[in-house]
Parts: sequence; structure tokens; C-alpha cells
Amino acid sequence: MSGVLEVIALQAADAERAEAGGADRIELVGTMTSDGLSPEPALVGQVRRATSLPIRVMLRLREGFGTDGGEVTRLQGLLSSYRSVGADGVVLGFLNGHTEIDAEVVLEIVGPEPDFGWTFHRAVDSCFSTDKAWRTLRRLPGLDQVLTAGSARGVTEGLEELVARARTDEFARDTIMAGGGLLPEHVPWLARAGVRAFHIGSSARPLGSWKAYVDADLVGTWRRLIDDATRRAEPG
Repeated sequence: MSGVLEVIALQAADAERAEAGGADRIELVGTMTSDGLSPEPALVGQVRRATSLPIRVMLRLREGFGTDGGEVTRLQGLLSSYRSVGADGVVLGFLNGHTEIDAEVVLEIVGPEPDFGWTFHRAVDSCFSTDKAWRTLRRLPGLDQVLTAGSARGVTEGLEELVARARTDEFARDTIMAGGGLLPEHVPWLARAGVRAFHIGSSARPLGSWKAYVDADLVGTWRRLIDDATRRAEPG
């Protein structure tokens, strides 16, 4: 089984270059302000026309991981709009005042039986109890990917947590997408623990700058690294 490589795109040109470099999926974000906020539906349509890759769109309208009733209604409308212009899924995640996963809000947005896959984003890394968070995640319908660094500070600090969880929890192993300061040297450790999905953002761009387009050659370097690490990690 080869690994999944997801690349953040901010525009159609990013998606084209990510696909040329060998990415498997696009996470589309409108702006990296506040670590990523929702795009306009028109941008989703532009990116859909530019790439054949699956597109998951960020559903997040403000800094932090909280929301309210009025905003939930707006998020539901955005989700419907994104799907109507070609998005394959969404990326979202909300916490309550106790820094626990707000399953009620999430279900209100995606519905009880979503007909699409979706990603719970790095809000999980800010939960007070990660064990409780993962018990909640396994009950959310349609969830097939969890973007996590294992720590709110990034993969370097959370690598040990990611590896341990992947080795001991089959659901986590199948759904973890490692990202958030992911470095090349992290990949072999994660692959040996069974992680098969990886997420990159600024590291797909020259000098790590969000002002630069995604670079197909940089994506290709990650593609080869992930393929090699997952191949080496396979039994036999």
C-alpha cells in the first residue's frame, strides 16, 4: 500500500502543480490567516476545473476551534455550496468550552449519514484529553481522516505520541494523516508505525513561503520519500 500525500492549495495553480508532482489529494484553503480559513465557493469551482484530484475544503470561519449557532448555519450553507461545485469532502473540527470535541456541532454540520468522506483537522491536538478525543472521533459518521501532529506545537514535539497511538489503536492507525510541521525525517518513523497518510503545506513551496506557488518538484520529492518509506515498512 502506497502512502497518501495531501497538499494544501490556495488557488488553482497550486492544485495543478500538486497534481503534477504526484499528490493524491488537495486540501483547499481560502487563506492561511489563523492557520487556515474557508474559501469562497467560486474558488472551489476554479480548482475543480484545474485538477482531477479529490478536493477537501476547509470549513472554518474564524480563529480558534469554537463556533456558535449562527455560524453553524453559515457553515452548513458553505458545505452545500462546496459540494455543488465539485468538492469531494471537507475539513473541519470544533471543540467545546472544555476543550473536548464538540460532536454535536460536527454532526449538525455534516449530518448523521454524510455521503462523502471528511477530515477532522488539528483541533484534535488542542484537546485536553487526547484519549477521550479519539474515543469520540471513532463515533463520527463519515470521518475517514484525522489531521494531527500529535501535539499543538507540531510533529516534532508530537512524533512520539503519533507513533504510540498508531501502534496501539487500529482506528487511529487507519485514519491518522500526519501533518503540522511534518519533516522528511519524521516519515520513516510514522510509516513503520503504520501511518499511511501525510499532509504538507509550506514545505511544498519554495523557501516555505505561502506567497509562492506549490512547486511540483518539491511535491515529487515528498512523493518519492513517502512511497519509499511505506514500501520499506510493509511486512516482508
